Amino acid sequence: MNLLVQAASSEDGSFQGPSINEFFPPTLFTIGGLEFNRIIVVRLLATIALLLIFWLGTRRMKLIPGRFQSVVEMGLDFVRVNIAEDLLGKKDGRRFLPLLTTIFFMVLFFNITGIIPFLNIAGTSVIAVPLLLAIVAYVTFIYAGIKKSPANFFKNALFPPGVPWFLYIIVTPIEFVSTFILRPITLTLRLLMNMVVGHLLLVLFFTATWFFFFTAGGWWSLFGIGTFAFGFVFTLFEILVAVLQAYVFALLTAVYIQLAVAEEH
Repeated sequence: MNLLVQAASSEDGSFQGPSINEFFPPTLFTIGGLEFNRIIVVRLLATIALLLIFWLGTRRMKLIPGRFQSVVEMGLDFVRVNIAEDLLGKKDGRRFLPLLTTIFFMVLFFNITGIIPFLNIAGTSVIAVPLLLAIVAYVTFIYAGIKKSPANFFKNALFPPGVPWFLYIIVTPIEFVSTFILRPITLTLRLLMNMVVGHLLLVLFFTATWFFFFTAGGWWSLFGIGTFAFGFVFTLFEILVAVLQAYVFALLTAVYIQLAVAEEH
């Protein structure tokens, strides 16, 4: 709450909106030379929650599952059926299911912290996690392609069959940039920027609400009602974005793997 007050008004009482500095918070404590700030603590809490939920949901599996086990199984089946098997088939889907499941739920839990009270920032809103996951997806894509066709993977990726030979001078550089450079960059930026923008908008709405109610006062409180309503609606929207971004990241990873293991390679 103190952070909200500081963000809502400056020393002269005027409104002060959110800043990009929120994504570079000060160190809270240090353990063994490792510095922990607010975002790192949020990531640790999200990881602990993820591990705890799956441990509790799978430690005593029953043939007729209870509600909690059913929810966990529903989440796992969603990734298995709608992402892995739909795009890769049963054989390759089973091979890459652990990776796709990890990516989906890691992104989901790190995203959802952005709307949880007292955390209020996504673990994916700083580039380290989105970049790490994009690199993992990229390396897996390369590995899958080389494993499938060691001799032809790079050849078919850079020199698509059926293209007239004289067009390769144009097509090959485009394919190289789009396949081997832009894919990890777009994976990273798509997730990162959605979380950054979402956080800034939520902070803007709720700090404006605080300012109108408790600093400006009077008739300005009517604007506070409006900003609170927008903030509430956008919070619901952020939940949708958190799920959607997890789905898109896992889906695109599966798509890239599918392209790598396609028969023409």
